[in-house]
Amino acid sequence: MPRHKRHPPASSHTKEVNLGPLKNYIGFQLRRAQEVSFRAFARRVGDGDISPGRFAILALINDNPGMNQAELSRADGRDKSTLALALKDLEKRGLVTRKRSRTDGRAYHLDLTALGKKHLELLTEHALAHDRRLDQIVGAIHKPLLIYLLERIVSSLEAE
Repeated sequence: MPRHKRHPPASSHTKEVNLGPLKNYIGFQLRRAQEVSFRAFARRVGDGDISPGRFAILALINDNPGMNQAELSRADGRDKSTLALALKDLEKRGLVTRKRSRTDGRAYHLDLTALGKKHLELLTEHALAHDRRLDQIVGAIHKPLLIYLLERIVSSLEAE
């Protein structure tokens, strides 16, 4: 059986990459922060298949039982095709039910199953702990401003 080479762990002496003008691009920094935050959440949860995005889907459906996929797409900020794949996965896992609308044959209404609610409770504990860590990083005084600015970005760009 072939042996695989192990790569040495990255050291703290690794040369830092020059980000050039990207350092001052808000969109680039938002994506970097999101990626690092998502990885930290996944490490905390310990389930690589349940991402913060899937947690958000479960939380939104829980708080809006019977919502349709278009409403969920708008609330979550995901495109419909990405959302449809995530919903199929959550449905396959027995966490979400999708029922065709009686008034619009193209629409599905979404609800959490009992297992989905139980799973959401556990994920919410992890999300709260993760958010407390982000609070420590951002600082209590800056959090309302950061949230305001992020919401402003969302509402302004959605309106274009």
